[in-house]
Amino acid sequence: MKPLRLSVRTKLTALYGGAFLIVGLALLIVNYLLVSSKLPDTAAFADTAAGISVQRAQAYPMDTATIMPVERAQATQLVATSITEYRSDVLSTLLWQSLVALAIAGALAVLLGWLMASRVLRPLHAITSTARKLEVENLDRRIDLDGPDDELKELADTFDGMLDRLAVSFDSQKRFVANASHELRTPLAVQRTLVEVAMADPDVSPEVRKLGEHLIYTNERSERMIEGLLVLARSDRGLAARGPVRLDEVAATVIRSAAAMAEEAGVTVESRLRPRTVSGDPVLLERLVTNLVHNAITYNRKGGWIHVDIGGDPALVVRNTGPQVPLDAVPALFEPFRRLSVDRTGDSRNAGLGLSIVRSIAQAHGGTAGAEPGGRGGGLVVRIRLP
Repeated sequence: MKPLRLSVRTKLTALYGGAFLIVGLALLIVNYLLVSSKLPDTAAFADTAAGISVQRAQAYPMDTATIMPVERAQATQLVATSITEYRSDVLSTLLWQSLVALAIAGALAVLLGWLMASRVLRPLHAITSTARKLEVENLDRRIDLDGPDDELKELADTFDGMLDRLAVSFDSQKRFVANASHELRTPLAVQRTLVEVAMADPDVSPEVRKLGEHLIYTNERSERMIEGLLVLARSDRGLAARGPVRLDEVAATVIRSAAAMAEEAGVTVESRLRPRTVSGDPVLLERLVTNLVHNAITYNRKGGWIHVDIGGDPALVVRNTGPQVPLDAVPALFEPFRRLSVDRTGDSRNAGLGLSIVRSIAQAHGGTAGAEPGGRGGGLVVRIRLP
């Protein structure tokens, strides 16, 4: 059974109301005992009153207004009964009126406690609201809480200071990614060009040509790794801008561009593309679909197939045949540089960043990425949920 979850406001209200009721109940008991102690004692008062009545009857035998003389015991019993009823009525009236007053005051205390708790928690609501609205593209939001220098203002100021440090850190990361994009790609492009020019010479020896092919192969792998790392860094930073993107049109473009790759691998591409519009970055979403389609083709088998489904829930599902994937190995596929070595004979130039980039892009769009083994046909089923 799921435990009952109470808000802090409810807990504070219950605390205020409970404390008031406990104090009020204590005061009621004290008041009851004090009044009870001040009321006349039944036996002593009855005995005294009966004696006085008999003396008056004897002193004024002709006074018709005076109680007729009776036996002292009978008079005492009569007065005692009257005093007992009087004490009972007084204490009963006092108890019930006090309980009613306590209930009314308790209800008012709960209402005032609710309002006080709301006022006390207002700065916390401001902090929570600001934290929910924070994204990479709007780290300039601040709480700027006004009021006395108490613990809540100290918390808000600490939160604002943390946001200042985060903004500086993200700006530094953006500059690093921009610089790395230029500084890393340019030397690799120059190296590749020099090797290709050298290999274009008809007089080059077979040994040099073999070395050049190996260098180009290594260069391509480095380029793919750097490009993957830059996309991963960009998606991890979040989205700088959002716009409506037709996911089905993006997938259609990717499938057309991957047709030659699928034909070369001997893989059939099937698709079911229903209209689906999401809010996000078209470049990153195209990279997400591209990675899934290319992975499904690369880690497949001759005569296999892949199926791309868009428009349902989840928004994007990619299935493919291929080697069997152990269930406990699936989560590791979404980690950077993690690849299955058993029966997955894809292109060794891949750096193992494909699904890592897919998950990062999905999370940047407020979605999730998950996978599971494909069953008897092997392969993998990847599901992407996007809001």
